[in-house]
Amino acid sequence: MAILTDTLIVGAGFSGIGTAIALRDAGFDDFLIVDDADGPGGVWHWNTYPSVAVDIPSFSYQFSFEQESDWSRSYAPGRELKAYAEHCVDKYRLASQMQFSTRVQSATYDEEAATWQVETSRGPITARTLVHAGGPLSQPKSPDIPGLDSFAGVTMHTSRWDHSVDLAGKRVGIIGTGATAVQVIPEIAPITGHLTVFQRTPIWCLPKLDVALPRPLRSAMRLPGVKGALRLASQAYVEVTFPIAAHFHKRVPVAGVAAASARKYMASQVRDPRTREKLLPTYALGCKRPSFHNSYLSTFNRDDVALVTDSIEEITAEGIRTVDGTVHELDVLILATGFKVTDKDALPSYTVLGPGGVDLADHWEATRFHSYQGVSTVGFPNIFAVFGPYGYNGASFFTLVENSAAHIVRVLREARRRGTPVIEVTETAQEEYMSGVLARKDGQVFADPSCGGANSYYFTANGDVPFRASTTIEASWTNRRFPLEHYKFTDAGTVIQAT
Repeated sequence: MAILTDTLIVGAGFSGIGTAIALRDAGFDDFLIVDDADGPGGVWHWNTYPSVAVDIPSFSYQFSFEQESDWSRSYAPGRELKAYAEHCVDKYRLASQMQFSTRVQSATYDEEAATWQVETSRGPITARTLVHAGGPLSQPKSPDIPGLDSFAGVTMHTSRWDHSVDLAGKRVGIIGTGATAVQVIPEIAPITGHLTVFQRTPIWCLPKLDVALPRPLRSAMRLPGVKGALRLASQAYVEVTFPIAAHFHKRVPVAGVAAASARKYMASQVRDPRTREKLLPTYALGCKRPSFHNSYLSTFNRDDVALVTDSIEEITAEGIRTVDGTVHELDVLILATGFKVTDKDALPSYTVLGPGGVDLADHWEATRFHSYQGVSTVGFPNIFAVFGPYGYNGASFFTLVENSAAHIVRVLREARRRGTPVIEVTETAQEEYMSGVLARKDGQVFADPSCGGANSYYFTANGDVPFRASTTIEASWTNRRFPLEHYKFTDAGTVIQAT
């Protein structure tokens, strides 16, 4: 028998938690959160690899209405983010409305009933409103390399770390040098017998202002004004280093200045000139996600760490064969190959069929990604996304969650006031929004020709970068004050399907 709920939230990470809190504050108490994990936290539930930590300051990486005073470091370790998620669940009484170990398989819109019929691994759910709250770093992506399944040793993806595997004295290979690998490599290098790093594209790596927060400071954060001042400084730092640097690159050349500083830093960290050259990117800073770490680069000074930049030809039972014919024998293979972010089966990770049976993934593939503020899409009523295309501007993820949740609540309040069951963004509103976002495209760092060699997950198969070209203040303002006329509020059976 199907579970009935007014709002179904898919995802129990911070997107789902933040949306649920916003719904309850607005008087929408009939909701259910489902997640395929066995606990809350999303990316911080799944990712437990050695030294996992946030890569923006802890003061920004939290809800504005629930600021933690007891972070141990300026960049909190993963276990503290997991604990913070559990704290939010407990404080805002969400546990009774969460269902774990439940993977959503499909969602189909019933036009006559104006509901979503959702199939899950634990049975069907019927919901008036569907909120996709899955994050972009939740679906592991394995490399498309011949022979991956033939390796005779242990293989694991960083996002599904197997803590039962002892790396001590082992010949370990790691594929990838992205943000995750930058954290893992320095941590495991002193343990392994030999570590071979297979790099396709180098990453910009800058020093990280990661310091332990002394007890007196953490106590002072409980005083009026101190916590707010630290958060304000943190928010300003985050704003300058991504939203402004990336989206207003031509007018505010922050990335160029940072790149010059990064080159000096990288030169000071790596002794061997050939290794240093291999680690230095040739694309502009910002084309792909940069990283921040204080010992990643210097790890390559170790005699027991090898950097391999020859392309991988295949994976064999013994290890990895590169195009030069060398077989790198391994005991353990670690895949630091990221996540499905803009892949067709990632946003969302289940089939969504709107009116007339139109598949959302097929629709976006045929017409390119588009949305209204990253929350709604024309032709798909009563469904919202927290992290939809062209919604995230690159600032704190928590800012996005609060912005999207505010947008969703505003629309639901109006539908409740009018007493109408069907909600859909208008085509005019979506077109105006997309025109405004895309008008800033040429001024972004992503327009730099060198980005073509970055192998960045920011870019879709069509070469688009579905970020919201906006400052954080602008995004927050517009998500809370858009004209309600940008939505149609109607009775069942009057929805116009996507074309």
